[in-house]
Amino acid sequence: MNEEKVAIITGASRGIGRATAIELARAGYFVVINFKSNEAAAAETLKLVQTAGGTGEIVKFDVTDAARTSESIKEIVGRHKKIQVLVNNAGITADGLFMMLGEDEWDSVINTTIKGFYNITKPVLREMVKAKRGSIVSVSSVAGIMPNRGQTNYAAAKAGIIGASRSLSKEVARFGIRVNVVAPGLIETEMITNAPVAEIKKAIPMERLGKPEEVARVIRFLCSDDASYMTGQVVGINGGIC
Repeated sequence: MNEEKVAIITGASRGIGRATAIELARAGYFVVINFKSNEAAAAETLKLVQTAGGTGEIVKFDVTDAARTSESIKEIVGRHKKIQVLVNNAGITADGLFMMLGEDEWDSVINTTIKGFYNITKPVLREMVKAKRGSIVSVSSVAGIMPNRGQTNYAAAKAGIIGASRSLSKEVARFGIRVNVVAPGLIETEMITNAPVAEIKKAIPMERLGKPEEVARVIRFLCSDDASYMTGQVVGINGGIC
């Protein structure tokens, strides 16, 4: 009997998170679809997972809430025994020039990405260390690598996730745990709804935006045994923009 493979994807109710849930389900994972508030969107993700022939469940918790996140991981482990994959995808934007940026706009972006990384990765890592196996993939951004006006908070968060992930990879490699990062460029999601798409395309060598599924396929690869000798890496998915 094959062992159930379990993957947790944070912020999986839409966009890259949704596409990743579907992609990992197709690869044979039972997908835990985390969401913060939009239960209808999370349920739609689960429906799409099932339509693709996969299985999963939706679990509500806010990654910025350490206690609730830890308790949710305990509950997931109680149901499924092990967690083989964690995809840190939850993130938000609150763009604006730094001089005009409110403290709450800074804190909310940093806390969701960086504190959220800490809150969920730590309890999941404990389980992976016990099993001597696991793959963690965090979703950064091209904004964490190259400068972009009006996104100091987002850039700080996404650069921070790169630094944290690469350092963590050095600590846990000996336990059979791999930690990698994807850094998408401009992807067709709700996060760029108000962006000047026509102007953005001019700066992209491939002259188009990326699709969530294109990011999800790279994440699936990094989670798989095909990437068994990859850890501490940052993979750009950006149409050649950098």
